[in-house]
Amino acid sequence: MESSMIKKARKFRALMILAISVTISLGVFSYQGNEVTLDLDGKIIEKVSYAKTVEDFIESESIPIRDGAYISVPLDAKLRDNKEITIKNPKHYIIDEGGMLADITSTHTNVGDVLKDIGVRLEGEDYTYPELSSEVQPNSTIELYRVREVEDVEDTIIPFEKHVEKNNKLDVGVTQIVQEGKDGLKRSYIKKKYINNVLTASVILKDEIITEPIPQITQKGSKDFIVTSRGNTRYRNAMVMTATAYDLSFESTGKNQGDRYYGLTASGTKVRPGVVAVDPRIIPLGTRLYVQSLDKTKDYGFAIAEDTGGAIKGKKIDLFFESSNDVYNFGRRKVKVYILN
Repeated sequence: MESSMIKKARKFRALMILAISVTISLGVFSYQGNEVTLDLDGKIIEKVSYAKTVEDFIESESIPIRDGAYISVPLDAKLRDNKEITIKNPKHYIIDEGGMLADITSTHTNVGDVLKDIGVRLEGEDYTYPELSSEVQPNSTIELYRVREVEDVEDTIIPFEKHVEKNNKLDVGVTQIVQEGKDGLKRSYIKKKYINNVLTASVILKDEIITEPIPQITQKGSKDFIVTSRGNTRYRNAMVMTATAYDLSFESTGKNQGDRYYGLTASGTKVRPGVVAVDPRIIPLGTRLYVQSLDKTKDYGFAIAEDTGGAIKGKKIDLFFESSNDVYNFGRRKVKVYILN
């Protein structure tokens, strides 16, 4: 009986010692606190904390957290169950898309993650600088390049060519267009590349002639002689002029016989049949001419430019006649004036 009592007492004492040991162990453990590894914006910090929750830990350690920060565990989580905590505060970046700037914030430092965080998607050949896989520092600029390729159609005028042919049936100095020129049309199929809406490259895929151009053909006179009463007479130029007639009357010259310079030309020579008045800017004085009729009347014939007149400007010529009747009958008409060699 006594032996049984002793055994019970010993058993009770052993249980008490075990309970006291556990209590002491728990107390020591609680006193030591929680060892926490904190990743704060990429910086690793080791801490021992007696806080119960993650939020208590952040407050007790005065850890800076900005609005929008990323925290890897819930704030109300037990600290003893979450001894590894990552905190990423938002960082400021500038997005540059073809000169259009946008200030943004993101908790990420990788270019691709930053763009994904703000909802920017790249398509096709779009690219960034720095590259998507690059890490960037706060306040960095991320350049965004939108690449677009389109196929376009452009029409281009093909200018007509101008051809000149000699015609020995036309007088020297005379030209005539025998075929009007007409522009053609070329259609080009082009592949164009734009980066941020700026054309950077273009490749012609195909050209197609819609309309062929028609050349202009001009015939240029090469005939340098006329047939006169003296035979073939060579000339270097010809032009159609408006001809009038004058004599020595006061109506024609404004002078009477006996007046100074009466009967004299602007060249100082005596006026006579075959003398004509011209505009020296068109035909220099002293030039030998042949005046041909264009109305099937008799040619005025060979002449020399020695006189001028107040009304004789440009392509006008005044022919001298001795008879006032001839002047009256001649009136005003078109003539062809050959400038002789």
